[in-house]
Amino acid sequence: MSNATFYSTWVEVDLEAIRNNVQWFQNFSGVAVMAVVKANAYGHGMIPAAKAALQAGASWCGVARIEEALELRAASLDCPILVMGYTPPDRVDEAVAQQISMTVWDPRQLELAAGAAKKAQMPARLHLKVDTGMSRLGVQPEGTLDFVRKLAKTPGVIFEGLFTHFARADETDPTPTDAQAEHFRAVLIQLEQARLRPPVVHAANSAASLTRPSAHFDLMRVGIAMYGLYPSDECSLPGAVRAALTWKAVLSQVKVLPAGRGVSYGHIYTTRSQEQIATLPVGYADGFRRTLGNQVLVAGKRVPVIGRVCMDQIMIQLDEVPGARAGDEVVLIGQQGEARLTAEDVAKIWGTINYEVTCAISARVPRVYLHEKVGHPPR
Repeated sequence: MSNATFYSTWVEVDLEAIRNNVQWFQNFSGVAVMAVVKANAYGHGMIPAAKAALQAGASWCGVARIEEALELRAASLDCPILVMGYTPPDRVDEAVAQQISMTVWDPRQLELAAGAAKKAQMPARLHLKVDTGMSRLGVQPEGTLDFVRKLAKTPGVIFEGLFTHFARADETDPTPTDAQAEHFRAVLIQLEQARLRPPVVHAANSAASLTRPSAHFDLMRVGIAMYGLYPSDECSLPGAVRAALTWKAVLSQVKVLPAGRGVSYGHIYTTRSQEQIATLPVGYADGFRRTLGNQVLVAGKRVPVIGRVCMDQIMIQLDEVPGARAGDEVVLIGQQGEARLTAEDVAKIWGTINYEVTCAISARVPRVYLHEKVGHPPR
């Protein structure tokens, strides 16, 4: 069976690339890796991506929400899992019962965790987040020691981890991240002096994993880079780290239109002469943004998307590919022949970042997994 005869549009995810990337970060750093698989693994598919990362030696999985953590558990993944965001009060019992680690920053969360631990007759595993300058979630550095003392006295809870998140580690200017790192180290020294350091300390995201060995600590949280995508334009990846995702579609119709023919809604594009136009069965409902200037690859050449992007279809101009036929494979993100159209390229056209490009690929676009290994990953 050919994907081009079975699907109209689809994403291919190379799981061997994900395994390769995880192994590269482990070898590079020498510390444990948390595979960040939130947001459906940045659009790649959470369960297959998590399994591939664990097969490659990742020790943890990181998610944003309890629902994601429970989905991993339902897939029989028994690795340590950290919910890095907010856990609603009525879901704390589930987190404790499923041995899912939770992020805390408010004393009321300790009370909920203690109550859930008592009910489940098993400990609640907690990671304290310190807000060193992201100004999102977390206890302020000056309040960390008092919070940890309270946590240490709370029955039924385990102070498993301490972490922070860098806001600008993907920029060439090190100054803002230096300041955050200094705040975090000061907190860590306080806890070590009070003999309250937890077993797992982590601070490095993908960018800091690459650029700040001093921030590796016990664990690195590798997210965007695990999928072979650049943390930012200012923070690229080594050549050994490969992109895992390719987005494809097929030409559903190829036709020749006369001069003066309007194309798509609003006729913002009109043929200037006789032109070869093709239709693709992909649109903004699939995550292909309604933006001017889009391009795709056909027969190893970049060709323009013309007219307005529709909900389910786009049109392209194919005068540079005279031999194109209906059923031919088209690449929206990835490589075809010698030509490449990366998620970073698409992000520039859309005026956004590669994270948003892959995360926005709709669930209705099938994911096809390459180099999948049978069996559950080792713990």
